[in-house]
Amino acid sequence: MMNGWILITGIAVVGYVLLMIIYSYCFRRLSPFHPSPASSEQDIFFSVLIPARNETDSISHCIHSVFSNAYPPDCFEVIVIDDFSEDDTPLQVIDLQKQYKNLRLIQLKDYPAGTTTTLYKKQAIETGIRESRGTWIVTTDADAQVPGTWLRTLHAYIQQNDPVFIAAPVIFHTGKSILSVFQEIDFMTMQGITAASVSAGFHSMCNGANLAYRKDCFDKVGGFSGNEHLATGDDMLLMHKMKKTYPNKMGYIFSREAIVSTDAQKSWKGFFQQRIRWASKADSYGEPVIFVVLLWVWLMNALLLAGLLLSLFVHNLLIPWLILMAVKTIIELLFLLPVAAFFKRKSLLIYFPFLQPVHLLYIVLSGWLGKFGSYEWKNRVMNTSSRQ
Repeated sequence: MMNGWILITGIAVVGYVLLMIIYSYCFRRLSPFHPSPASSEQDIFFSVLIPARNETDSISHCIHSVFSNAYPPDCFEVIVIDDFSEDDTPLQVIDLQKQYKNLRLIQLKDYPAGTTTTLYKKQAIETGIRESRGTWIVTTDADAQVPGTWLRTLHAYIQQNDPVFIAAPVIFHTGKSILSVFQEIDFMTMQGITAASVSAGFHSMCNGANLAYRKDCFDKVGGFSGNEHLATGDDMLLMHKMKKTYPNKMGYIFSREAIVSTDAQKSWKGFFQQRIRWASKADSYGEPVIFVVLLWVWLMNALLLAGLLLSLFVHNLLIPWLILMAVKTIIELLFLLPVAAFFKRKSLLIYFPFLQPVHLLYIVLSGWLGKFGSYEWKNRVMNTSSRQ
């Protein structure tokens, strides 16, 4: 049994190492985006959509950050779509409308029918798009804060590259707890893979806290139709649809001027619920490459976790397990070094090796429950097996 585990896990780790080498190569060859002097010749009208549900602690900060952008105020609007909040989120938006004339509030309770989806965030975004005036849709989260250069950088990238869909970097706000550090490192890894894969055209990845796409192209691909059974997927599943129709029009802004920061989860329960929600759409992407990658990564982590447990009973298994874990840790650190430098988070990497056992457990549990379990999000319980 021990030799069989070593062989199978060794193959899985070697495949993972090769995968991380590809991602590392793609990331390291990225050049920071710099706007050209001619990129400000014509302004683009943006509609910034902020879906919100029970965001009383963060919605005002988010709105203030958007309106602090160094972009002509008559060239963008901000639309907050309230998703049946149970707190004073809509009241805060109404109060801020006195300060910002191009701030709008849409409440889904006023739209009982007429949408093509019936599932929460996608319905909120779809409703916001129908009511928007912009030629470009930009989405962020209600607990996010955007830099003052955000819209200006998006504008320059659009003029210089002529994309129809843009993914851009996201990072968690810095915290001091072990949970916060763990989430920052884990999310930073995903963001590095996003930058590498999208820029290289390897596969689709993005995060809804920092997305932009042409409104007419959203309509042309049918919006979120075809994914109505999923309570999530307003970002990556839409990106996949866009990529199928516009294969050479996907973009990624590799620029610190476009980094959006957002809140990490405040509890381990919230963290696992979030990751289960993300994992619940893993078999719905429609891209064989990304499905194989996710499955391979999950299997490798499951084998390593099983090896750790087996080593408690099979003494001679501990050394092979430590060697394979060391290989995994080293290749991940080599990938993370330039990623952490881009996000100015290199100091966090000192904790990385010590958090590896937690990472194994979280990957295996969230992947399994994302397929066969359920999760709670925004006071709503979702069944991942039925996706209803």
